[in-house]
Amino acid sequence: MPTPPTQAATSGTPSPTRRTLLGAMVAAATAAPAALALASTASALPGTAQPLSGGGDLGPNVLVFDPSTPGIQAQLDQVFRQQESAQFGTGRYALLFKPGTYSGLNAQLGFYTSIAGLGLSPDDTTINGDVTVDAGWFNGNATQNFWRSAENLALNPANGTNRWAVAQAAPFRRMHVRGGLTLAPSGYGWASGGYIADSRIDGTVSPYSQQQWYTRDSAVGGWTNGVWNMVFSGVQGAPPQGFPNPPYTTLATTAVSREKPFLYLSGSEYRVFLPEKRTDATGPTWGSGTPRGTSLPLGQFYVAKPGVAAATLNAALAQGLHLLLTPGIYHLDRALEVNRANTVVLGLGYATLIPDNGVTAMTVADVDGVRLAGFLIEAGPVNSPVLLQIGPQGAATDHSANPTTVQDVFVRIGGAGPGKATTSIEVNSRHTVIDHTWVWRADHGSGVGWDVNRADYGIRVNGDDVFATGLFVEHFNKYDVQWYGQRGRTVFFQNEKAYDAPDQAAIQDGTVRGYAAYKVGDSVTTHEAWGLGSYCYYTADPRIRQDHGFAAPDAPGVRFHDLLVVSLGGKGQYEHVINTAGAPTSGASTTPSTLVSYP
Repeated sequence: MPTPPTQAATSGTPSPTRRTLLGAMVAAATAAPAALALASTASALPGTAQPLSGGGDLGPNVLVFDPSTPGIQAQLDQVFRQQESAQFGTGRYALLFKPGTYSGLNAQLGFYTSIAGLGLSPDDTTINGDVTVDAGWFNGNATQNFWRSAENLALNPANGTNRWAVAQAAPFRRMHVRGGLTLAPSGYGWASGGYIADSRIDGTVSPYSQQQWYTRDSAVGGWTNGVWNMVFSGVQGAPPQGFPNPPYTTLATTAVSREKPFLYLSGSEYRVFLPEKRTDATGPTWGSGTPRGTSLPLGQFYVAKPGVAAATLNAALAQGLHLLLTPGIYHLDRALEVNRANTVVLGLGYATLIPDNGVTAMTVADVDGVRLAGFLIEAGPVNSPVLLQIGPQGAATDHSANPTTVQDVFVRIGGAGPGKATTSIEVNSRHTVIDHTWVWRADHGSGVGWDVNRADYGIRVNGDDVFATGLFVEHFNKYDVQWYGQRGRTVFFQNEKAYDAPDQAAIQDGTVRGYAAYKVGDSVTTHEAWGLGSYCYYTADPRIRQDHGFAAPDAPGVRFHDLLVVSLGGKGQYEHVINTAGAPTSGASTTPSTLVSYP
């Protein structure tokens, strides 16, 4: 998370300061279960005579409401009290609303809380009220409002404008706001980054103090201001290109997109909708007629509960079931193996996978159409060489017609306790689409220190033709992103270098001072990226110099657009933006050094 800027859109914003370290707060899980019908499958768990069943109830931490449910506000408030400041707690919740109209609600969302409508369209489920994220728990500072989400609802905000003051890992997807949307906390305090997709905001979106933001395949009634880096692709009503002043990077379309799978009700049956792939997309996927895509009955999913063994999850996958991970924490003694084409692994309420004893959390075979969405991977105390591997090394199959998608899949190393992983995400399969991820080596919480939560590499892309929309990757000991595949593309990248590098020698990359935040491999001949920012805040040794924020080969097919580097409060400096291009940062003014194009 970046330290808050000095150039917010409101007056009197203080100078940067490092985040306060927070202790873990554990929340109890006490919600009522939601009943679903069982459905059987055809194959048996190895070594047993009985097959694993698909379907089933969603467990105690999924709260399902309909318009006649009594005391909805009280239940929402109870969850919020538990989760408001439980940044590293164990509580996980999904709040699901059946189609209909709900009045007089204010659903305040705390940590690890997801709210969603259960209609096929957002307009099927209307809340006359608000879905609110603010920062009262942190004295008006929104830079730690992580791990929460809103999806598939229509809102008529009580005062005409809904407040969504979030930071990383807090997607706003498939939402219809019949009014305006404010992205800053009450009092216009510090805020730092977020993501909107497949949404329609009828009024104006007002970022105010948000440093950076990415909006994809949506429609907005207007957009006011921005601090450093506002990026749009496929957004109807987006402001025109203006980087660096105003700081807008605007692409008319999104080259490839496929929206996140979502749970919905068809009559009384729960199903999972799988939106189809779009190319050169613009605007939301819904709003006129039935959404384009297919759906699966819940009976084709193994509905997992915390405490289930990894062997059972793998047996379900091998049997041909998809996975629905209900809210909670899952310890894994072996990797989950997704080997079948078109498999869906969907998490609810920030279901969290923790690999024990240094195993990989999940591997995906080099097959078509896998969809991973809506869960958190947390490194364990024993080093994992890789946490999530998409395709084996050397994968070369063409998946252009039906790519694997990784959406709202987040990674954390440290913060809730010691964790270690050499590489967080390794992408080997061609044409993979990474759509919104926050890969974070923790800079605060417990189990945090240069070698305590050691994590050298954030994302390594080896596969060709990989497309990333919304990369948030922060604080790794070495490279945050390394890209070796050909024809890679990124739209929006937000990064902060590790605060806690002890000295210059600790981040020396041969003769180069400092590991680049985003490095394209020397053998790459074609690569393109838009709207990238990297920040340094070297608190342990403010004398540290970064030769550049970005590194890439000088080749005609390697192109960058709208880059910036920032020294936060003068704690460390960049010599250049990319390679040897772009002016150095200097002093303590927290003023970006920008570059409109490279080369």
